[in-house]
Order: sequence, then structure tokens, then C-alpha cells
Amino acid sequence: VIPPPDIHIESYSEDSISFSLKMATNIKVSGYVVNIYWTFDTHRQEKRTLIIEGEKSIQKVANLTAHTPYEISAWAKTELGDSPLSFVHVVTSGTRPASPSLKAKAINQTAVECSWTGPRNVVYGIFYATSFLELYRSPHNATTSSHNITVLVQRDEQYLFLV
Repeated sequence: VIPPPDIHIESYSEDSISFSLKMATNIKVSGYVVNIYWTFDTHRQEKRTLIIEGEKSIQKVANLTAHTPYEISAWAKTELGDSPLSFVHVVTSGTRPASPSLKAKAINQTAVECSWTGPRNVVYGIFYATSFLELYRSPHNATTSSHNITVLVQRDEQYLFLV
């Protein structure tokens, strides 16, 4: 039986998490697959996937958001097959940034100018869809470090926007 990997949180800060991965077995491990999940505004779950080669590993994931819950799941790739999943949860330190104040204005039938307030020197994600279900499951999206962006949409549709 292949055991799940051990995920140990080494440290965390406002914008990063460091963790180690190891297996308590003699089975040869060729690598790990790690998923980091977090949720924005209760509507949109995000995921970052890491493919890690080797048996033992210490990883640092950066560009995270302060005071945000993260779930880390991992499984090992071994000579006998994939291991079961392991999970850990951690909340980054600090104060979560205030939500931006978004304004969306139609420029014409197929373009919407989105602008918002918020801190400088950060990356913003803009998500938009024609329904809440689509906004949660598979929205259109764009990223920018500025405070405005023009997005192209389909004519004769109503859209929901989230930044």
C-alpha cells in the first residue's frame, strides 16, 4: 500500500507559504503533484498546480494574499503508482486587503471599460460572465497591474464583473 505524502508547513507570511513534502516509505518516489486552492469573494475558486521532481522537497509559493485561507493538497508519483491525497490548511498572516471598488461602463456593443480603486503595485484579476454559475465555474478573465482595463464581450448579453 502506498501511503499519502506528509505535507509539513515550514513557515508562512503575508504573501508566501513554505512547505516540505516527504514519504514515510521505502517506495521510490519520482515526484509530487501539488495543488494550492483559495477562494475569492466566495464566487471564484482559484488553483495553482506545481509539478515537483524528486523524492524530498521544500517548496515556497509566493505572490499570495494576506490573511487568506489556502488548502494545499499533494500526491506522490511512485514506481508503484500514485499515492492517495494529503491535505493541509493554512491562513497567511497579515491583514487582508480591502476589496476594490469596481465600476464597469459600456463603451460600445462589444467593449466594457472596468476601473477600480485599490493598492498600487499588485496584480488584479478581472473575472466576468453572463451568470453567477459561469462566474463561479468558468469565467472569462484578465489580469493587470493597473486600475483599469477594457474587456471585449459578446453583443446583446448582460455581464457580471468581479475584480
